[in-house]
Amino acid sequence: MAGVAKIPVIDISDDTQDQARVAKELVEAAIEHGFIYIKNTGKDIPVGDIDAAFNLARKLFKETSVEEKQACTIQKNNRGWSAMHYETLDPKNQRVGDFKEAFNFGEPSQQGHLQQPIPPTIRSAEPFISHFHTLCHHLSLRLNTLLGQGLSVSPPDFFTSAHLRENGASGTILRLLYYPAPSSIAAEERKGDGDIRAGAHSDYGSLTLLFRLKGQAGLEIQTRQGNWVPVPVCPPGTETDPAPPILVNIGDLLSYWTNGLLRSTVHRVVFPGAAGSTVEGETGEEERYSIAYFCHPVGTMKLEPVPSERVRAFGEEQNGKGVTNGERKMLTADEHLNMRLQASYLKLYEDEKKE
Repeated sequence: MAGVAKIPVIDISDDTQDQARVAKELVEAAIEHGFIYIKNTGKDIPVGDIDAAFNLARKLFKETSVEEKQACTIQKNNRGWSAMHYETLDPKNQRVGDFKEAFNFGEPSQQGHLQQPIPPTIRSAEPFISHFHTLCHHLSLRLNTLLGQGLSVSPPDFFTSAHLRENGASGTILRLLYYPAPSSIAAEERKGDGDIRAGAHSDYGSLTLLFRLKGQAGLEIQTRQGNWVPVPVCPPGTETDPAPPILVNIGDLLSYWTNGLLRSTVHRVVFPGAAGSTVEGETGEEERYSIAYFCHPVGTMKLEPVPSERVRAFGEEQNGKGVTNGERKMLTADEHLNMRLQASYLKLYEDEKKE
């Protein structure tokens, strides 16, 4: 599969294997690529639950009326429905916004209830949404623990405790996404944004879990050389697994925490026919669904470098080269998230200014 992203596949499901080795592999992949495939054996998140989540997405986007979804339009807490073109992930280069719909579910309450309006058509699925949210939360905690171990962070639970629900509310979001078939979009509507389905961006939080369906193309990452390469749904060696691997990527917060040591990689979604976007066995001609779990730390957490000798040494090395790590003002996780949301949801904030 020449011309595609070469991202490592790591199996974290076997508790009997050397966890220090797994942690090291995870950190090295996060440093070099910013993306990691997590082999999907069904242990951490059962395949049946992933299938059910995609079925829910189909019901939400294909069977739920626009009126129901509009009543749940996304708010400044980043929860709810965003219509076609409502979000603009690359505002500097996009003319009309992303060619997708999305629905964001915030963290459930301790009682398992969603703390936001839900369309009546899917209201009965509230317990399942809460359940799937929690499965993703537990997997993200495990990944944060391994990353802390691989970086020799002190205390070892630094990342983990920063993401525990009992330590405070966070901006964590479970997002269902729908991209309509290209044939349903008028050529005039696409004019100006070229092959872009979802604009180039890096994710805002600590890390993201991405679930995709076999055969559905579109995701690309930007290499260190500035080239765009497609990311196969099923890389070599995973074709016969129970489900496609879960694609994990490092977000801005985790990169910032580690002085830029862990890489937050820019990525995008393109229409079929985009240069270099073809993966054997995949097509972009159909509707496209994906599910993303955006893991964020507790909102009051200050984004200062983590207590790790490797992180400290890397920061000093970069400063010596004249490389700085983005923002100089010390922000909390919530402040960073709100800053990024204002750039992505232009319409939401512009409408507010008019009122």
